[in-house]
Formats: sequence, structure tokens, C-alpha cells
Amino acid sequence: MTAKSIQTKPIEGQKPGTSGLRKKTKTFMEPHYLENFIQAIWESIGGVKGKTLVLGGDGRYFNDRAAQVILRMAAASGAKKVIVGQNALMSTPAASNLIRQKKTDGGIIMSASHNPGGPDEDFGVKFNMPNGGPAPEEVTNRMVKATQSIKDYLILEAQDVDLSKRGATKLGDMEIDVVDPVKDYAQLMEQLFDFRAIKGLFEKGFTMRFDAMHAVTGPYAKAILEGRLGAPAGTVVNAEPKPDFGGGHPDPNPIWAKELMDLMMGEEAPDFGAASDGDGDRNMILGRGCYVGPSDSLAVLAANATLAPAYREGLKGVARSMPTSRALDRVAAKRGLDCYETPTGWKFFGNLLDDGRITLCGEESAGTGSDHVREKDGLWAVLLWLNILAKTGKSVQEIMDAHWAEFGRNFYSRHDYEAVDAKKANEMMDALRARLPDLPGTIIHGRTVEAANEFAYDDPVDGSRSEGQGLRVMFEDGGRIVYRLSGTGTVGATLRVYIEDVSDDPESFGDDPQDALADMIAIADELAGIEEHTGRDEPDVRT
Repeated sequence: MTAKSIQTKPIEGQKPGTSGLRKKTKTFMEPHYLENFIQAIWESIGGVKGKTLVLGGDGRYFNDRAAQVILRMAAASGAKKVIVGQNALMSTPAASNLIRQKKTDGGIIMSASHNPGGPDEDFGVKFNMPNGGPAPEEVTNRMVKATQSIKDYLILEAQDVDLSKRGATKLGDMEIDVVDPVKDYAQLMEQLFDFRAIKGLFEKGFTMRFDAMHAVTGPYAKAILEGRLGAPAGTVVNAEPKPDFGGGHPDPNPIWAKELMDLMMGEEAPDFGAASDGDGDRNMILGRGCYVGPSDSLAVLAANATLAPAYREGLKGVARSMPTSRALDRVAAKRGLDCYETPTGWKFFGNLLDDGRITLCGEESAGTGSDHVREKDGLWAVLLWLNILAKTGKSVQEIMDAHWAEFGRNFYSRHDYEAVDAKKANEMMDALRARLPDLPGTIIHGRTVEAANEFAYDDPVDGSRSEGQGLRVMFEDGGRIVYRLSGTGTVGATLRVYIEDVSDDPESFGDDPQDALADMIAIADELAGIEEHTGRDEPDVRT
């Protein structure tokens, strides 16, 4: 086996977004595309000579081939060891945990998260730092710079490594350790939560449906829910990870997890329902006849976290991404907790977690997590909910009713306009941005604008500043509208509009969010001229 230097040249557009580089799978399969980006990662972290890395992915199409390329490149560049999930599978939170547990020099996760998979769909690659969290902007900026000047990369000429069998092997001088991707993660969950209490729920006849969406959390959920916690066989459905996620869209929301949603809203609904996404870092929570929005879920978990052993001594603080509803802020105020507002992207929570400023954090896009890893963690959120249900003896709806009675309700919805012409979307944002200074004091549909600005974040730990993080319009009565162009899609632009209103009237708590937000939705369209600029008269997805 010999290391071979391959001549190449820069490929345009290799710029990571909030969670790594995501493109169409066929783009990643083009000559040199994957290799160029992996080489850029090596250069951004000072090379991999003598280093130990973790490697895994969500099992989507091209995952297996990409893993072999990455291993040969790591071996050619002098890496000491790579810890790989069996069959190159590993959920994103499990990878973060393994990086931290084994004290490695970081890891590569092959995933496009909640995006669909298959030869005509999406693929992605991201690097996680030694703390287990996504690479910060300074590192991803170095990656971009490296992609723009690359001339060659090293790769070992060798046969494929058998990743189906656990154990140690060699690739050139590099050690490869193929591990059970579930074991260490499951052990961590057992340390965090009261498994005895949760197991007692199932022994008493508590029923649940977990939809793994043919994604990576299937084996994890089977091992933990049905294995360690004793949930009946069949509790976990769509448990086998498939390269195209069974033809579905592995995004846990009412649109793409419709089968689960219909079940939970029907007469035969179990007590609890949950789903997770492609790489296991997102979640959806449901009760019988009750959908819990991600922002509400985050607030409920923060308010009740001390019922779980890991958080019994209290929370250090909490954080949310800026577009996430301010329901968490209300919990923090009543509990006397510091509450941080960060840009979208889990990497911004990393410094706060590492500095011991926060314990729980989350974002409206169905991601919640804590200081146990440096990624959002879908199954962790499900288990914390089960811990709360076991300790309180309440149903999901009763938990929500009690929460709103104590803190009031933040009605909230995100409207996604997908695959919008990027030029038109940017023109709309530019036009709205120019109007922001003149909006305070303006009355729209009887609502007075209190403030309007473009969010910028000054990191309280390292002093770094992140600008251009979304346009927001706040109203005097607590309403709020946020506009962002997402960096997680692969075609065109995705316009995300986040709409929020507040109520302390118990008579309104049961209202449908879309009805409660009708005025704010009309204002959001009118302010930005969404239909005028994009030609869309309604969003593709409402969550």
C-alpha cells in the first residue's frame, strides 16, 4: 500500500453552512469533490499526522463509499487511528459523545441531517472538534480558504476496509477500530436518566410509538427503548436505516412524519409519540391528541429537567437560537436562570457549554440538548420527556396545560418557502433590511413596532462577533417576526419566517397556533412582500 499524491484544482462552492458542507449526492460523487473537501479539513486543523479521529454517518446513499475514501486519505496523511461505527453508521450525538469519551482529536460525520437521501438527493460532511461540537466559524473559514487554493491531496492505494465486523484492523500504518455505534451512547443515557422509573411506566401499560424514519436512530431506539427500558416489541417503527430513508424525508415534523401524526391524533393513539431525523440530532414530541412544538418542548424540558438525575442539582443556565420562541426566556426569568440568545447553528452553543454557563439549550428546528455532548440530541430529548412523564404521572397534554398555566403561552410557527429563486429571495431581504430603521413606531394591523434590526451576536466567552444572523421585527405587545435565508438546503434558497405572539389568557391556550397567529402571519407577508418578491402565496411547510 502506497500513498499517492493526486493533482487537483479548486472547486467552486465548497463553503460549509451552519452544519458542514451539504450538496447533492451526485455533486459529492464527482471527481475530486469529496477528496478536495476532506483535504481542506485536514489543512484547517493543522493536519492529521499522529491524530485520532472518529468517523461515522447516518447511512444515507454514498455513506459507505465516502467512508472508504476518508479512511484512505487519513491513512495517507499519517493519522494514528480512526474509530469507526460498524458499517460506517453513527448518530451525530453518539459521535460527539465518542469524541469526548475517547478524548480524540475530533471526528468526521457524514450526514445531511434532515435532508432526504439517495442518488438524486443530498449528502453532507462536517468536522467536529475535540470538544465534540461542530467546527466554529474560524475553522470553517480556514476550510473555505483551503478549498480555494488546493493543488493536490494524498490518498492510500488500498482495498476497502471491512467495516461490517467489529474489532481492530490496520490500513497502512493507521489503526482502525470498528466499534458498536450504540453501546457507549446507551450507557451515557442510562447515567443521565432514571431508567428504573421509565421502565416502570412501560410495566404499568404505558404505550409509545417511536418513528425512526428509516434513519440512524433505529438501532439506538431499539436498543434503549425496547431493550433496556422494556418497551414492547414494535414500539420502534421504521427502525432499519436505509440509504434513501425508505423513500421518505427524514425530518421529524407533522408534514414528513404524517403517519405518526395521524396515529397520535386518532382514536387508537398511544400515550406518547416521538420521531427523530436522519442523523439522530432532531426530535418531534407528541402526546395523545397533542403536538408539542419544538420551542414549547425546550421550555418544558428546562422547567422540569431537575426531575432527571443528571440535572437534579439545577441548571447553570439555558440558551436558545435567536429565531426560537421566547417561551424559554419566561422559564428562565421565573427560575432565576441566565438565558442566552445565539445565532442559528449548534456550534454557537459550544462556547457557552464549555464555559459552564449553560446546561440546556435548543432551537426551533427540533433540536434540543444539554452539556452531556456538544450536539443536539433527539433521543436524549425523548428520554428526558419520558423521565418527566414517569416522575409526574401526567400525560403530555397535562404537562403542557400546567406549563402554560404557570408561564403563559408563546404561540409560534415557522413558515418555510423552499427552493425559492436565490436572487429574488436576497432582493426581498435587502429591501426589508433597508426599511428596518424606519419601522419602530409604525402601526401595522393595529400592532405597534417596538424595534427592528438585524441580529448580530457577540460571544461572551471568546469575544467573537457574528453578523447578518436574521432580520427581526418586535412589537410592543410581545409579538415578533424573524426572517432568515437558511444555509441547510441544497437547491435555491429556503426562506424561513418565524412568527410569534404571546398570551397570558388561559381561555386562549387551547387555540390552534395558525389561528392565533393569523394577524401576525398577514403582517409578516405584508412587511416583507413575500408573495410579491417570490411569487409564493403560501409556505411549503408550516411547523
